Amino acid sequence: MLQKTDQYRPEIHFAPEKNWMNDPNGMVYFNGFYHLFFQHNPQDSVWGPMHWGHAISKDMIHWEEQSIALFPDELGMIFSGSIVIDWNNTTGFFDDQTGMVAIFTHHLDQSSGPPKQYQSLAYSKDEGRTWVKFSGNPVLKHESKVDFRDPKVFWHDDTQRWVMVLATGQTIMIYTSLNLIDWQFASEFGEGRGYQDAVWECPDLFELGMEGASLKKWVMLVSVGDNPHKQEGSKTQYFIGDFDGEVFTPDDELVRWLDYGKDNYAGVSFSDILPADGRRIYMGWMSNWRYANEVPTGEWRSQMTLPRKLSLVETNQGVLLNQKPVEELMNYAQDYIKLPSNQALVNLTLPIVKNPFMIDVIVAPADAKEIIFTLQTCSGEELVVKIDNRKEVLVLDRSRSGVVEFSDLFSCEQVLPISIEKRYHLQMICDHSSIEIFINEGNYALTSLVYPRSAFDTLTVTTDSLKAKLVEGEIRQLKND
Repeated sequence: MLQKTDQYRPEIHFAPEKNWMNDPNGMVYFNGFYHLFFQHNPQDSVWGPMHWGHAISKDMIHWEEQSIALFPDELGMIFSGSIVIDWNNTTGFFDDQTGMVAIFTHHLDQSSGPPKQYQSLAYSKDEGRTWVKFSGNPVLKHESKVDFRDPKVFWHDDTQRWVMVLATGQTIMIYTSLNLIDWQFASEFGEGRGYQDAVWECPDLFELGMEGASLKKWVMLVSVGDNPHKQEGSKTQYFIGDFDGEVFTPDDELVRWLDYGKDNYAGVSFSDILPADGRRIYMGWMSNWRYANEVPTGEWRSQMTLPRKLSLVETNQGVLLNQKPVEELMNYAQDYIKLPSNQALVNLTLPIVKNPFMIDVIVAPADAKEIIFTLQTCSGEELVVKIDNRKEVLVLDRSRSGVVEFSDLFSCEQVLPISIEKRYHLQMICDHSSIEIFINEGNYALTSLVYPRSAFDTLTVTTDSLKAKLVEGEIRQLKND
């Protein structure tokens, strides 16, 4: 495990040993290891010349950083992309063996005019330790698209072809290939659909089962970049629909948000999870383009979200993309405090185990207008999570949580619409500089950075109703050593 270099370095989330990191790239499982590649500037702690960093893990919680995988070259910087396992040597790179193929964007700045963006390949015969760039790069160009990046590639069984989804301004273009080298345009999705107030980035497309049913649907993730005229900053939307190997058709015109916090962006899912496992697992970049270069973390900058298992669920608000922390996280659960069952919530104060920790509670609001959870430090800083039944929202307020002055957006409330329930199940996972909240078994998520000057050591729960109760709960320490 990396040694902590300052108070904000996470223990149960991946962060680079030093310097800048943003989008997760090339997430893939192969021969017993999960691989995480990532946008990385190895020279500085701010955004700069992009490389692909690399880390490996056996469980997606404890990561070991590796050598730089891909370096910039005469074709440009190495922007986002994906990795697949070429099981049947469709590329011809592997002498009838199996290997890893990276599909990524080359980004070339020009002295005049817009930059060039095109798709290129690299391959590895030694499980990602070393990489060879394809001599025929780039393999896919576009004559007019300025934004033409972030390829996510997968094998489509029904058509026996590789499929690429590619961010192209405020649409997603879909291409197909037999060999990952020669690509044919199939369709374009997104004109006038979804959230259109900023550039689209980092798409993903995959099939998911519905919990408790045999029905399957296709899900398209689309990250939406920062718009300086909007308050939200960067965030991620998703569409639910059908895909025939060439065309994605959404079920409706609704705008659905993956996460209602400020700090979950550019996330995609792992490729080649074993069929015996059967999970679709997602990770995102835990930051926001509005202040990513200013967060107070010193020589390293940025971290990833916890890995999350995705599924579809039918709710009273329609079909939603459900997210739960992967089961492997509980292998790190240590000391815990069992909370009193059926305890009145009026002015309930509880001690906190050492950071990082997980608060897992079920509350029954009865006639309460609001229930307020406040994490406090010894110096009086506080992080507030409020269930407001009058407005039917959950609100996170980090304006008094510690170091906040580096960005006006950082102090803004984060609001998650919820429907009124007889019970609310909240899982709040806190690391040294973050909180991830999962509501009602993962039907909603809110991810937020937080920079307290000292560790949270007390949880206070208040409400306006004598009838509101803590049904059950516990606080567990999560220890990675």
